[in-house]
Amino acid sequence: MPPRHPPYVVLPPAGDVDTAVQEVARHGWRVCRGFAPPQTPWDLAPARVVVVGVVDGPATAQEALLCAVRGAGLVVVVDPERPWAARFLADLGRLAPAATPGAVGLAGGLAAGQPAGSEPSPLTAEQRDLLDLLADGRSIAQAARLRYLSLRTANRRVAEARAALGVSTTREAVLAYVRLRDG
Repeated sequence: MPPRHPPYVVLPPAGDVDTAVQEVARHGWRVCRGFAPPQTPWDLAPARVVVVGVVDGPATAQEALLCAVRGAGLVVVVDPERPWAARFLADLGRLAPAATPGAVGLAGGLAAGQPAGSEPSPLTAEQRDLLDLLADGRSIAQAARLRYLSLRTANRRVAEARAALGVSTTREAVLAYVRLRDG
């Protein structure tokens, strides 16, 4: 089932861009290399455009965010150690659909931070993202594929979330997370 919202995939410098691009293309998204999408239409969401590139400084971060504001999805490579990277990831996190906190598709351990004004959570952004997908009815395997993770990594993150929430089953973890999220 294709995603309802544009995908936002953030990869570390050693991330596998080609696999991420193949996955979004498989779901019907039109891939544009670089951050210069078509000028018309302004709203790129109906055209299902995903821009792909390396965000290597504040200028390219601004270009990538403008594409996202216009409705494009993103597959970007970002070095989280760069001084501007945290702000870029936070801005991208705010663009993610409000109905799904942490909806930024993160890979390789990067974090977009918590939504503004949220309470501290015992969970990482990656764990919250997986639990959001599970709460939406997806299996762990489906969630792993959507977030470009191995099944082993997804299972490990869900197990860590169970431990952080003090529950023993994935179902209990999803229920506890939804109560925490919807607070």
